[in-house]
Amino acid sequence: MREFGLRSPYDKLGGLFYFGRMLDKIRSHAKGELPLEYEVNLGKGFDEKCATFLRIRYELVVEYVNDGLNEGAILESCFGMGHRPSEAEIYMWNEFMRKRGWHDDLSETLESQKKKEAMLSRSEIQTMFQFIDADEGRLVNDNHINGNGHSRSRYGRTGNGLAGQRIETSAAL
Repeated sequence: MREFGLRSPYDKLGGLFYFGRMLDKIRSHAKGELPLEYEVNLGKGFDEKCATFLRIRYELVVEYVNDGLNEGAILESCFGMGHRPSEAEIYMWNEFMRKRGWHDDLSETLESQKKKEAMLSRSEIQTMFQFIDADEGRLVNDNHINGNGHSRSRYGRTGNGLAGQRIETSAAL
């Protein structure tokens, strides 16, 4: 289990899944606190998809974070320099992202990651967001099926159930 201050990808900022997590990763990297395995994918994968969705360069988001802007100002700056998505576009983004790895081109990657982290028996992990939460010690969200949001996390987001909450594990488990 990894614990270094990144919020769940389900936590929304400005209605968007993942954006806040991307900011957390950028901040952690700037402080030298982001693990190497996360550093190699900075600006790629979900980071790249998020920047592309907003029609901005990832490097621009990094500049905003490094300039010390607050999260709301960063998001508004991204909207101003790129694209302010409509409610329908945000819905499509969120639905696309929360289902990544579930019967799509990332399914093999998800299974590979589950194998690497000894989680193959965890049948409730069917999406990349679920894997990220499990890998970072949070309860797994089942929303890939029912479409509901996720629960209160340490960042104060709300939803249903316990998914997204940090859990403690012991060697006895």
